[in-house]
Formats: sequence, C-alpha cells, structure tokens
Amino acid sequence: MRLLTHNMLSCNIKGVTNGFPLKLEADKWVTKEVDLNADFLRGIFPKIEWSALLAAARVLGFAELPEQADASMLSSDDFLRRFHHALLELHVEEGALVCPETGRKFPINKGIPNMLLHEDEV
Repeated sequence: MRLLTHNMLSCNIKGVTNGFPLKLEADKWVTKEVDLNADFLRGIFPKIEWSALLAAARVLGFAELPEQADASMLSSDDFLRRFHHALLELHVEEGALVCPETGRKFPINKGIPNMLLHEDEV
C-alpha cells in the first residue's frame, strides 16, 4: 500500500465522526522505484492531507519531508523528489491502519489494506 492510498482512506464505521487520518502501524515495508512524474505530483498535491502524509512517512523512517508544505514548493526539484518518494515509492507490505476514534484495526496483508466492516459496524 502506497502512502498515497493511506492518505485517501478513512474509517467508515457507523457513528464514527473522526475517521481520518488512520494511524499507520507498519510491520514490513519496502521501497519500489517509480518514475517521477512532476505533473502528477503537482496535480495531486492539493488533495493530500500533508500532516497525515508526514506522520505516515515518519512511521516508515522517512524524515526528509518538511513540517509544512505549500504549492510554492512544487517548483523545487528536491522537494518533488522527496514528495514523490514518500507518496509513491514507500510501500507498506504488512501492518494495520487504526481508526483514530474507535481504535479498530484494519489489517494490511501483502500490501492490501482490508477495510471491510463487520456486520455490526455498518
């Protein structure tokens, strides 16, 4: 699971009002090289919740993102490389996503997050 995916997921359990961002617990992760597409990064940037990306990247040991980011930084090749690496090249293979409100854990197995709800959570 890429951190791009993590940044788009939320907890949809019935009654949950604060289901984003999901806390990332990573047991195993890998780096997979992907060609950098600056136009994609510039387009997706406004949709990214920066604090959630920053926290998830740090869980994976990647501390090279700035605390704050704004669109003016998208002209920097260095920033784009770091943003690209965190968003698209770090892959969580095993772990869990945890609902910030209920503590419910959604497992990540073989890179796939299982966000299916139990019958009583719908």
